[in-house]
Amino acid sequence: APESLMQALEDLDYLAALDNDGNLSEFGIIMSEFPLDPQLSKSILASCEFECVDEMLTIAAMVTAPNCFLHAPPGTEEIALTCWRKFSHPAGDHFTLINVFNAFKEASANSASQYYTNEKWCRDYFLSCSALRMAEIIRAELVEIMKRIELPISEPDFGSKENILSVKKSLLSGYFMHIARDVDGSGNYLMLTHRQVAQLHPFSSYYNTRKIPEWVLFHEFSISEDNSIRVVSEISPDLFVELVPQYYFSNLPPSESKDILQEVINHLSPVSTMKEEQK
Repeated sequence: APESLMQALEDLDYLAALDNDGNLSEFGIIMSEFPLDPQLSKSILASCEFECVDEMLTIAAMVTAPNCFLHAPPGTEEIALTCWRKFSHPAGDHFTLINVFNAFKEASANSASQYYTNEKWCRDYFLSCSALRMAEIIRAELVEIMKRIELPISEPDFGSKENILSVKKSLLSGYFMHIARDVDGSGNYLMLTHRQVAQLHPFSSYYNTRKIPEWVLFHEFSISEDNSIRVVSEISPDLFVELVPQYYFSNLPPSESKDILQEVINHLSPVSTMKEEQK
């Protein structure tokens, strides 16, 4: 549909993948080397700057592979939730996926010399072994692409405060169009771009928790699954306004959320002006 094509071109423009003539920019050409959604490619390239490539490649592989969480058989839902909570990360689902992947890799290393196989480990934790193996393959392919186009791969540093902030910055660099705000404190998330209301997906680590974040970055929005947002991590308005392109922000439809963000920009702007003068 023409509308879809125009939206896709607009998104690529926001991601700095197009030049003024509508052709791929130099940055867009590098992005196109990755067989991924443009937002994910942009996040990987941003992670080179923020030195969290190792973690970002794992996230990219996990969100590209099929969902690793299995639907628990009737009567075992609570057991499954208890198992998944062991991987839960307070920063959000993207970080939880890194925990799942790392735990799977550790189980793989241990199962080489024991009877406790990958399949049994996955069954015990209500996880899909085939999905996690697919994530391993995808990640290895992404590493090969990084090496081929000579992009730096930083050392793993998962868990440190600096690393978590860097991963969030990388994600925001690509997914600033995927931001939502809990408008009433009960998990009704209003998306900034499309003004649609969505709920957290049941597989989210924030689902059914006492405190859910006000501002989130999400990987995808699904109408078919009861208007839910999947793979969600908390962000701060300050971090969003630091990384969002100004021309994208100015094109957002009017909303209370936009007003809040504008206040943050106004509050930060004197500092930004001072920094520019110092440069």
